[in-house]
Amino acid sequence: MASFIGVDLGTSFIKGAVLDPERLTIEHIHRVPFPDALPGLPPQQREFSPSDVLAATRRLLDKLLPVAPECEAILMCSQMHGLVFTTELGEPRSNLTTWQDQRVLEPHPSGQGTYFDVLVRQLTRDEVRQLGNEVRPGQPLGVLFWLAEQGRLPGADLVLASLPDFVLSNLCETTPGIEATNAAAHGALNLETMAWHDPVIHKLGLGSLRWPRMRSQGEVVGLLRAGGRSIPCFTPVGDYQCALTGALLRNGELSLNISTGSQVSTLQEALAFGDYQSRPFFDGRFLAGITHIPAGRALNALVKLLSELATGQGVVVPEPWDYITQMARNVDPPQMHANLAFFTSSCGDRGEFTNMREEEMTVGHVFRAAFQNMVDNYYASAQRLHPGGPDGASPWRNLVFSGGLAQKVELLRDLIVDRFGVPYRVCPTPEDSLLGLLALGLAFTGRTPTVAAAMNRIYDAYGGDSMLQ
Repeated sequence: MASFIGVDLGTSFIKGAVLDPERLTIEHIHRVPFPDALPGLPPQQREFSPSDVLAATRRLLDKLLPVAPECEAILMCSQMHGLVFTTELGEPRSNLTTWQDQRVLEPHPSGQGTYFDVLVRQLTRDEVRQLGNEVRPGQPLGVLFWLAEQGRLPGADLVLASLPDFVLSNLCETTPGIEATNAAAHGALNLETMAWHDPVIHKLGLGSLRWPRMRSQGEVVGLLRAGGRSIPCFTPVGDYQCALTGALLRNGELSLNISTGSQVSTLQEALAFGDYQSRPFFDGRFLAGITHIPAGRALNALVKLLSELATGQGVVVPEPWDYITQMARNVDPPQMHANLAFFTSSCGDRGEFTNMREEEMTVGHVFRAAFQNMVDNYYASAQRLHPGGPDGASPWRNLVFSGGLAQKVELLRDLIVDRFGVPYRVCPTPEDSLLGLLALGLAFTGRTPTVAAAMNRIYDAYGGDSMLQ
């Protein structure tokens, strides 16, 4: 029976599964830990061994290939913003930096703020807009600027590769290229031309670099040879776009993807700029979104704080979330106010709790206030995407929830739905990225004419509009 293998290079795990294009199912899910960061680096620098990532991916494929004897294609998505310098055939010549690397926030030797401050001051408003209104720390553009300012850029003989393109170039013995969803995540793609933004690249002193060739959606990178088989590998895509593909996002729907971080997004049939981030999607469409909204990472910081006295005494705190959500549901809306921006985010970089009184110093009240802050952030972000009309009518037909936290915490969903006042549906599987890879596989192998048609086929197979609540 024909099948695909889907691989998701995540932040915590590298995950893979066998995808059935006929039954539209996800089977034989396996996970291997993403390698640990390299030790001994300055606090704001985050690097990994690219060889370790490649070895982990090979181990995952070794588990999946025997249970997919008629594998027709390999599809891959990845955490975005990864950067590694490679040779023509993908051999690593640097460590891997990821979105967690914040070295661009180190002080610039000029005394004019951080490296990021100096970078941003060189860009015009039009250039920032053309880059998707998303110039921020964590992108390869910032790491590259940091290297350029220190005179540490490599020579033009090395390719500037994304994480998944590095992996696939080694698996297939080809030169790393890049597709639009990952190229935009580098921070140097002109969305108006869908080509590298040469004026910005040269302005920032990065013109000597070998930027990867742009690949088309669904282009075959090369062949993986394993066990006497030659399996086509399609060019990898960004996990953000892949997850929304798996959420089966449709026109007129508002996506809330809530996990470690969270995003609010809508589909655009054509590129249109506004007070939001613009990113490429599939079939020539785009996403309008607000990303890096505090979510699971901030909540986990609260859990860690409230568990510290116990763990400091050697007491193992069991899974806390059932207790947290039960207590939060049992209390009235608190008077205290939470701001979960404990780290750099779209909502600021200084969190706080205010208006706290003794009677509300409970786990239930604290987390109910935290959930309410998340609801407020999502509503404010949604208003940036589509400001409400004079009649107050919602511009969205319904909400779409995806991501582990949105699927696990029913109370959070209830609070969001109450605020937005429209129907909702939940992604039909917690494996949204893997379902997205299945949809891409249907389109890339010609089973459907477009990615949108593949999403519609899966939408109907999983119940169609009956999924709405």
